[in-house]
Amino acid sequence: MDSRRLSWVLAVISLVCHVCTVRAGDIVHGDDTAPKKPGCANDFVLVKIQTWVDGIENAEFVGVGARFGTTIVSKEKNANQTLLKLSDPLDCCTTPKNKVAGDVLMVERGNCKFTTKTNAAEAAGASAVLIINNQKELYKMVCEKDETDLDIKIPAVMLPQDAGVSLEKMLKNSSSVSVQLYSPRRPIVDIAEVFLWLMAVGTILCASYWSAWSAREAAIEQDKLLKDAADEIPIAEAMGNTGVVDINTTSAVLFVVIASCFLVVLYELMSYWFLELLVVLFCIGGVEGLQTCLVALLSRWFKRTAESYVKVPFFGAVSFLTLAVSPLCIAFAVVWAVKRDVSFAWIGQDILGIALIITVLQIVHVPNLKVGTVLLSCAFLYDIFWVFISTKFFSESVMIVVARGDKSGEDGIPMLLKIPRMFDPWGGYSIIGFGDILLPGLLIAFSLRYDWLANKSIRAGYFLWAMIAYGLGLLITYVALNLMDGHGQPALLYIVPFTLGTFLTLGRKRGDLKVLWTRGEPERPCPHIHLRHCDESHEEK
Repeated sequence: MDSRRLSWVLAVISLVCHVCTVRAGDIVHGDDTAPKKPGCANDFVLVKIQTWVDGIENAEFVGVGARFGTTIVSKEKNANQTLLKLSDPLDCCTTPKNKVAGDVLMVERGNCKFTTKTNAAEAAGASAVLIINNQKELYKMVCEKDETDLDIKIPAVMLPQDAGVSLEKMLKNSSSVSVQLYSPRRPIVDIAEVFLWLMAVGTILCASYWSAWSAREAAIEQDKLLKDAADEIPIAEAMGNTGVVDINTTSAVLFVVIASCFLVVLYELMSYWFLELLVVLFCIGGVEGLQTCLVALLSRWFKRTAESYVKVPFFGAVSFLTLAVSPLCIAFAVVWAVKRDVSFAWIGQDILGIALIITVLQIVHVPNLKVGTVLLSCAFLYDIFWVFISTKFFSESVMIVVARGDKSGEDGIPMLLKIPRMFDPWGGYSIIGFGDILLPGLLIAFSLRYDWLANKSIRAGYFLWAMIAYGLGLLITYVALNLMDGHGQPALLYIVPFTLGTFLTLGRKRGDLKVLWTRGEPERPCPHIHLRHCDESHEEK
């Protein structure tokens, strides 16, 4: 299989793994729709529980604050270090027998309401209550509709099951365990989001210029062939095999169906072994993308090596430069795959991902605005359905679950760019799916190719305004992400109206919409980059 075609196949896999923008590590379980009422109107917040065993600082756990009870201090310096005690009885459905004056009480979930447990702990004199979940996930504690006893004066925090097991061991194996509860606030904007924005915009910028430059080089070469040997060289032969894949309207529509099916498969089969398979596929695509980018870059300095070929079984003619670069690319991908759990592995993932995206945008082309509109419109609906509407059929957002890798025990699928949140006290990553870059990137790359063929200046063309619109759309995505308290947002919900809307509006205003919509290139004297018009004119004569 031609290496460029292999890149396209792997790009399809990456596109259907398109994910929305989220913050890794956010609260995702529980009832978000529970109504607020007096005494039960707190916002859900993550809570840090720092522990000390016999006066020595120990592990730190993360829980989630309840809808009811008093709010938890946000600054560590304002949080008190308080003794932790285990409730007797453990479920705390009745007033505890042990004395807990001013202490934090740890209880187990079950047998009665959350508010009943908290009221009982408060009646015993506890200063706070830690409720241990019977599952590994965090759960948001809410009030039932008929509850009235909600004048609760102590905070309540839910902890996952494994944290409860650890705390219980500490209590049994030591003379005293102290805890400190506080809920630090996230910064409004984290520098990670700025860098992720720059990465996405920069990737499309580089890919668009490479695509337009390659198209112009191909046009010059083909024009030269036709002028020098118009009678000897058939038109089809002169055009040669450019290695470019043009998307049509049918494939743009099928994208939604195929992507949706693959997303459901990911959702249903998401597990450790399935994630390993995705890692292998990502590495293959990343190697191909990295190799293509490096060969194109190095061929400027090693032109003779790039133009010298040797036949390789299965792959056919391969340049010496490709043979030299390939082992390095393979080694890079293998090292990333083996060490992807280390703290700095995101750098390797981003390098492989960006190289793959740039390569795909170089190979895959939108031939006209009609196809671009159909593709982005379908992706727009796809994003909205699988982020928001899928909750009605699957009880959770399929897109977000797949993006986070909630069912795999890992940090999510590799088909995304990620950067650690540098100033977030909760850590985690800001991420963006390949589709949020690739799909609008196809339209933006088309705009630059059109501008160059039409000899338009940067201001009079469409590329500059399409890039600005994309940047604004992505910026609005991160604003929405922060306003929605970190809940996943479908980036194309904002990017598509900005990017596509700007293109359509400018095209109509300038009178180019008909040409952009159907032909996708300006009228040019024969011969030119797309020789089909020349071919048609020859046939008519």
